[in-house]
Amino acid sequence: MSDNIAGKVIVITGASSGLGEATARHLAERGATVVMGARRADRIEALAQELNAAGHKALAIATDVTVADQVKSLVDTAVREFSRLDVMLNNAGLMPLAPLERLRIDEWDRMIDVNIKGVLYGIAAALPHMKTQKSGHIINVSSVYGHVVDPGAAVYCATKFAVRALSEGLRKEVKPYNIRTTIISPGALKTELHDHISEKDIHDETKAFVAEIAVPAATFARTVAFAVNEPDDVDINEILFRPTAQPV
Repeated sequence: MSDNIAGKVIVITGASSGLGEATARHLAERGATVVMGARRADRIEALAQELNAAGHKALAIATDVTVADQVKSLVDTAVREFSRLDVMLNNAGLMPLAPLERLRIDEWDRMIDVNIKGVLYGIAAALPHMKTQKSGHIINVSSVYGHVVDPGAAVYCATKFAVRALSEGLRKEVKPYNIRTTIISPGALKTELHDHISEKDIHDETKAFVAEIAVPAATFARTVAFAVNEPDDVDINEILFRPTAQPV
């Protein structure tokens, strides 16, 4: 099987745990150079040391995706160190579920900042480099909740619907520059996402649901690898996947 991953420079946000960490590991093992951004610098630095010690290529850069200059610095550093940017994976996200009537306005603001603005800042940082190269691949993470809306998840769903809209608009705009775009919408995965839920009743219910049916974060990593690995003239625009047992 041909390998279109080895040698690529891939920037991953939200790489300190869950989907981002699993994807960094998987792509590094496939021969990519991974540049990892996250707020928890100690976590990504330890991961970079581990990957480099195993003979892979990894770089960790402390990054808060709600700060545009930090995201730009993450991407610019990757290009400065490795001379190009092949893939931008906008993975960082939050999921503090709660009914609208509980008025968790602080959580609404935070979700908008991370889930929507963080993706926009990633696009803004990556796009100039990819336009210059006339190549690249931007992958944005939505969710099953970017396709359906459930009670208690309205704001989270809204942010993930927005990611899909932004990604489709991006797809149509970047055709002159030979840039690929992918939306990945996962279902229940074993990550720390449910830890963001401050409402105890919803946290406990979600944790139990995830424990019962969720699949490992490595499932997402393989999905990313599939999209990246396709030949450069193939644009995998959207992937929606769930655990087989998930009804939503």
